[in-house]
Amino acid sequence: PRTRRSVLLATTQKHGTIEGRNLLRKGSLEHYRADAEFVQHAGHTPPDDLTLYTSPVDYSHGNQWGMVINLSACIGCNACTIACQAENNIPVVGRKNVHMGREMHWIRIDRYFSGSADDPHIDHQPVTCMQCENAPCETVCPVGATVHSADGINQMVYNRCVGTRYCSNNCPYKVRHFNFFKYVDDQTEVLKLGRNPHVTVRPRGVMEKCTYCIQRISVARIDARVQGRALRDGDIVTACQQVCPTRAITFGDINDAESEVTRLRARPLNYGMLAELNVRPRTTYLGKIINPHPDLDDDMVIRHGHGGRGLFR
Repeated sequence: PRTRRSVLLATTQKHGTIEGRNLLRKGSLEHYRADAEFVQHAGHTPPDDLTLYTSPVDYSHGNQWGMVINLSACIGCNACTIACQAENNIPVVGRKNVHMGREMHWIRIDRYFSGSADDPHIDHQPVTCMQCENAPCETVCPVGATVHSADGINQMVYNRCVGTRYCSNNCPYKVRHFNFFKYVDDQTEVLKLGRNPHVTVRPRGVMEKCTYCIQRISVARIDARVQGRALRDGDIVTACQQVCPTRAITFGDINDAESEVTRLRARPLNYGMLAELNVRPRTTYLGKIINPHPDLDDDMVIRHGHGGRGLFR
């Protein structure tokens, strides 16, 4: 029976939308054959001196981690979002806090529309911390809570964080989240069993974001050291990579010339989101290639994207 009541639905679809800047780049197979580097032409090459860092760090030695996401393979299923939440003990904040824009997921799936309203095309783009080499979050942190590791990961030192949220304001990707409340029960013994013991339970008042599953990197590094060998390509699989049903996510050592991630980064379709800011993202994308029937009305151009995003659609 009709109750004549209305309920305000909680959605993250319009939170922090950043469309309109060539974030998702897409073209037809015909377009790709005519210009294999069309995704490169959509961006702008930043000048070398466009940086807040006076002495760039040399990342040419040792293991240097990076990720490539294939937009042609991504189907927007959100499996990576849920796997990341389970792996990293990310709290569920509830509907009330989602209304206030306080969702905590470390990876989101942005969606973009193109074409006509009667027959729209929908594209998906996973967005997580880009592990910028020239990280804009690091230059504004007053207590050095967000720092770079020797292997190129933008790390969070939770014990230092005082919750200024300057880093979130300075992040062009809007992938850092502030833990407003103590969402997680860390006292009840039976509830502890549902969490990953290799990852800390963060208290309120700290910033959170993707760390390339640093706990998995550490375990693989220790195992390799015990076995007296170097890390091999494939030894480390991030949670999002592990569950992706289409294998759209590849992770590995970008200093390893034989690694899969290095091979993908060398492809002409590879590009960095907002790379024109010279933040030098370690997570990059392969532009999306479609192959529509020639009789269909498709604009055959790079999609700038418009519309909103959300976690579940």
